[in-house]
Parts: sequence; C-alpha cells; structure tokens
Amino acid sequence: MAIVLGPNRYGKAETRVVHVSRDGETHHLRDLNVSISLSGDMDAVHLTGDNSAVLPTDSQKNTVFAFARKHGVGEIEEFGLLLARHFVASQPTIRHARVEIAEYAWERQGPHSFVRSGREVRTALVHSDGPGGRESVVSGLTDLVVLNSTGSEFHGFIRDEYTTLEPTRDRILATSVTARWRHRGTDAAWGRSYERARRCLLEAFAGTHSLSLQQTLYQMGRHVLAECGEICEVRLSMPNKHHFAVDLTPFGMDNDNEVFFAADRPYGLIEGTVLDDAVPTAPGAWS
Repeated sequence: MAIVLGPNRYGKAETRVVHVSRDGETHHLRDLNVSISLSGDMDAVHLTGDNSAVLPTDSQKNTVFAFARKHGVGEIEEFGLLLARHFVASQPTIRHARVEIAEYAWERQGPHSFVRSGREVRTALVHSDGPGGRESVVSGLTDLVVLNSTGSEFHGFIRDEYTTLEPTRDRILATSVTARWRHRGTDAAWGRSYERARRCLLEAFAGTHSLSLQQTLYQMGRHVLAECGEICEVRLSMPNKHHFAVDLTPFGMDNDNEVFFAADRPYGLIEGTVLDDAVPTAPGAWS
C-alpha cells in the first residue's frame, strides 16, 4: 500500500476588518469577516516540514488590512477578487486562492452613528487560479428568516408504523434561508445583482402556495434564475422552523390556528440546487 498526500489547503480564517470611509461629516461603514484558503506547490511542507513555499497566515491577515486601506472596501465580491488575484499573482508556489467573505449590515442613525442591522448576512465566495486561469464568483446570504402565516399545506406523505404527524391543509411555513448563487462571469454590478436576487427569493417565498418546503425551495431558485440572467446556479439550504398549534382544549379553549409553539429543534432540513441546463462545471472552491 502506498501512502500519498491528498488535496490540501491552508489559510487565515475569519479576519475581522471594519472599514470607515469619510465623506466629510458623513461616514460609511463596511464590516467584514474574511477567510482565505491557498493551495499549490505545498507537498514539501507536509512531507518534510520545509516552509519555503508557504506564505504565513499572518501575512494573509495583514494583506486584508493593507488592501482595505489601499483599495477601500466596496462590494465584497470586488474585494474578494482583489485578494484572490493578489495571492496567486504574487507568489509562484500558490496556484489557487479561495476567499470567502461575510458582510454584516449596519443601519445609519446619523452622519457617523450606526446600529447593527437585523438583516441577513451577505456572503461572497471568490476563487482564482491566477492570470489566464479560471475564476469564479459565488454570492449569497445566510440567516434570512422568513415566515408565511398561511398558504402552506403538507399531506399525502408516506405513512409507516412510526408516523404520528397529521396531514394539514393550513400551517405556518417558516425558515432561515441560506442561499448561494453562482455568476456566469466575474464582472457584474454586484450590489444591484445581490438586491435583485434577494428580492426574487422573497417574492417567490411569499407568492408560492406551498405543498412542501421542497416546492417552495425550487420556486425560489427558479425565480432567481428567471429574473437574473447573470446567475446560472442557485443552491439553497432551508431548515423547516416548525410551528405547532397548541392544544388548548384542557383549558376549555379552542385554537383556530392562532396560538403556536415555535420549536427550535429537531427540525427538517431541506437542501437543493436549481440551475440552467447549460451551466458550466462548478469550481472546486464551492464544494
């Protein structure tokens, strides 16, 4: 039996950087969490401890801060591309760079006052194989919590000896959406594209009379692809945040779908991908 080194990568995870740009009395705030993974000619460091091909993770962290000062922080996709391209172009041993960014939203309360927003977290995943090599951009969001108080059913499912769930023609449907969508290229109006994709997800969730969360997931991804030509694939992960009608008969009360118990676990987890039939092969960095 031969023992060999398999795929590997290394990097600096979760560098928190806050950038303040000053436009006179008015300040603009971007709050990011940046994770970097690099791979390439790294066999020696694993096999013999030779570090000559390794860019220290501390240097990667410092690059994030330096680039924030040098280039500013605009759309997170642009910032991720700047970083990924820099690492593969500047170091001959690095063949592939993967940059993942989460952005936390702040709402303006004054020229230089902000409150942390309760909105979802915006995300971007960028990879680059260097000049002339393959690149990709995946945008997305996490923690987009949505709820329909009616317009959802669940019935006609398999029943076995362990089934206790009763069919329903009217239930609450709630979930926390994690969505990622892959762009056809690396040049887009990232901010407008994000807001359009987010709007499509919300429109489809609200507008679908749901017979299952799977059906809703598909309609959400389908609507994004139908309305956003720059996007070729959508991956969704949606836990079913169960709401159970409380039995109030012991207290002499009825409950016509007005009072619910919100259960946080266990929960059903629905995941799926919606894509067009001409989608290019997904980059390994997305896996």
